[in-house]
Amino acid sequence: MRKIFAGLIIIVLLCFFSSISFAQNSSQVVAYYFHATFRCPSCHKIEQYTTGALKEFFAKELKSGDLVYEVINIEDKGNEHFVQDYQLYTKSVVLSFMKDGKEVKFKNLEKVWQLLRSKDKFYQYIKDEVSSYLKEL
Repeated sequence: MRKIFAGLIIIVLLCFFSSISFAQNSSQVVAYYFHATFRCPSCHKIEQYTTGALKEFFAKELKSGDLVYEVINIEDKGNEHFVQDYQLYTKSVVLSFMKDGKEVKFKNLEKVWQLLRSKDKFYQYIKDEVSSYLKEL
């Protein structure tokens, strides 16, 4: 009986302490790729490079939830607000810093279009920008 009671106490304490550590880390970075229904080859390449860079450099953060990656069609019902929220005028990669469920800041990574011809430079740009946001966690 004592072993069962001791086991229950340990389980309760583990649950308690794990919930405290989760509550303390209530910040995360969200990387969005926004596109429309019609996409040209360059638009597909931006998504491909962004996905590749995030998986290559931030696999641990993606797995832990510190970094979330979402691909969003702004023409789908309910997504129209993103155009105003982020002042979108073309397909875009946007980083958003979230704290306690609220957006604190965001950045539209506008250079993705300029760097599209160089995979290495594109990947480095994504790495540098995401890293700067993750440092704030």
